[in-house]
Amino acid sequence: MTQSAVGAVSAPAAAGAGRPPTASERHRSFPGHQTGISPTCPSASTDANGAPAAAPSRADGWGKSSEGTGKTENGLRFVIQHHAAHTDHYDFRLEIGGVLASWAIPKGPSTNPKDRRMARRTEDHPLEYATFEGVIPEGEYGAGGVIVWDHGTYANLTQHEMTDCLDRGHLSFYLDGEKLRGGFALTRIREGKDETWLLVKRKDEDADARRKPVKSQPESVLSGRTLDDLDESS
Repeated sequence: MTQSAVGAVSAPAAAGAGRPPTASERHRSFPGHQTGISPTCPSASTDANGAPAAAPSRADGWGKSSEGTGKTENGLRFVIQHHAAHTDHYDFRLEIGGVLASWAIPKGPSTNPKDRRMARRTEDHPLEYATFEGVIPEGEYGAGGVIVWDHGTYANLTQHEMTDCLDRGHLSFYLDGEKLRGGFALTRIREGKDETWLLVKRKDEDADARRKPVKSQPESVLSGRTLDDLDESS
């Protein structure tokens, strides 16, 4: 077991314990939570005539980075961590309500709009966890290797607070990362103990059925290492 150059050995504790809390319970007490839930959370914003508005385009100057890191000067953070726990999966995290709302995606994200990726809702994590890489020791929550597979910022594509849409079960957003860009949607299909969502890539200029980023780009965007590299250095 070795300490990562870009993160601590032990991961910060996740929020919550015991049974998984509901979406409302997760976010009600965090700063930034907005009361007054809107009646609907549409999948995309609309224009003055009520028609669906187009997702922001990089050609329009949205999401350009001054540092070439895939991050914008303004915006909420997202991170995707490749995690070798009891099962290999990708932890997809969005900054919502002052924490990292999290989903475990067994197959990882796809750039093909025809793919429906199952995403299991997991515990919220503190914002500091977004840069964690390393090996979580046996006996601790989430024991196993972790690398930051992708990161950047995102834009909410609806006219409603993300916390409200999370409670309602539908999120529509635009990712500006190093490996993933463009519109995506998360939709809840099952509530309760095994809360399950589907992650889908939207049909836009960044959609590409031929790309297989999980297979072709397995390395960390922070260190360039893979999970196999972590195993070899342990």
